[in-house]
Amino acid sequence: MRSIGPMELVLILGVALLLFGGRKIPELAKGLGEGIRNFKTALKAEEEEKHSGEKKQA
Repeated sequence: MRSIGPMELVLILGVALLLFGGRKIPELAKGLGEGIRNFKTALKAEEEEKHSGEKKQA
């Protein structure tokens, strides 16, 4: 399977710009970044709960 090259990436970004417009792209990127950040925070909290539960039992 091929990886995405620079030309394909430019094409994808161009299509996204046409579909959403220049003003909407930063809002979409911000929302995506916040979603990823929340996901990582939830994973860390779950991991901490798992470790604290093991310490209480030991």
